Amino acid sequence: MARLGTETAFEVLAKAKRLESQGRRIVHLEIGEPDFETPHHIVAAAVQALQDGWHHYTPSAGIPALREAIAEHISRTRMITVSPDQVVVTPGAKPIIFFSLLALIQKDDEVIFPNPGFPIYESMIRFAGGTPVPAPLREELEFRMDVDEVIKLATPRTKMIILNSPNNPTGSALDEHDLEKLAAAFQGKDIFFFSDEIYSQITYDCQALSIASLRGMQAQTIILDGFSKTYAMTGWRLGYGALPSPELAAQITKLMINSNSCTAAFTQMAGVAALTGDHAPVRQMVETFRGRRDRVVKLLNEIPGVSCRLPRGAFYVFPNVKSFSRKSSDLATLLLNEAGVAVLSGTAFGRYGEGYLRLSYATSMESLEEGIGKIAEALGRLK
Repeated sequence: MARLGTETAFEVLAKAKRLESQGRRIVHLEIGEPDFETPHHIVAAAVQALQDGWHHYTPSAGIPALREAIAEHISRTRMITVSPDQVVVTPGAKPIIFFSLLALIQKDDEVIFPNPGFPIYESMIRFAGGTPVPAPLREELEFRMDVDEVIKLATPRTKMIILNSPNNPTGSALDEHDLEKLAAAFQGKDIFFFSDEIYSQITYDCQALSIASLRGMQAQTIILDGFSKTYAMTGWRLGYGALPSPELAAQITKLMINSNSCTAAFTQMAGVAALTGDHAPVRQMVETFRGRRDRVVKLLNEIPGVSCRLPRGAFYVFPNVKSFSRKSSDLATLLLNEAGVAVLSGTAFGRYGEGYLRLSYATSMESLEEGIGKIAEALGRLK
């Protein structure tokens, strides 16, 4: 248990809620979930499923209709061929991280992962007995992985490389050249790529690319995706993995059987509706995020001592606050306690996040403008 980390966003949310219970006004820019309602046709499908008797256990890997819909979706969007028996449905996408590392990583195996990055990567690498090897994401490279550095970090003990594009917390996205260099370096080696593509449909002015789409790489790539972000379904707990082979999918399914038995039946039926139904609400949500992104970046760059790059995907900004000569965690605490704005320290996502803060713009424009105004006032008092 000592090897397990945590996810700071939920800890900061709890602190913010305690302050609110004391009568404080808190602007929430910490939690990474869309503020939109789940589209009506998805909700209607879940209600109909309950009325139709979807109340019981399902196959541990997922109901056939959903696995078929996922296989079709992944095949079409990544331009590869995925069969339903390569798909495992889970209650949320995190179990795919957990299960893949438990299934593939032995003691002392090395796993390269993005830093700053989703904190569960490092936590689960350690829990599985592996050795986490951070690949720094640097601002001068627009927070993309330095592919040449990743190639140098690999050793005979490297068993997995984790990619996350678009990235949480920076909003960066790998380009085709990055993926081609990675494929050329590692194709045919005994190394899996774990491609976290949970934000693949939330992009601006670019298209999310998957290393699995490159010739010969599907056989080495685990794709993680889900419904929480794209369809505003965080509370529904529905995710999936597209595995490189039915054999590995069977092993992941074994872990499902031993932990969760199966994913809720009516939730899976909602997932079918999400993938096969009207995607206009998704497009509208992404366009709303684009407008918020542009406004937030402009406002942050107007604060003396703050600079912020324009993210290419997801719904986060990662402003540079190094000029204040304070630890990121101290600044985040100050902004919560004194300004009433909940944000995350860049170090919540790894040591290379020092000097940065993460703000989520998955909230109303009014809240964003209020929050950044309060941030500007609080930081202005430090200069």
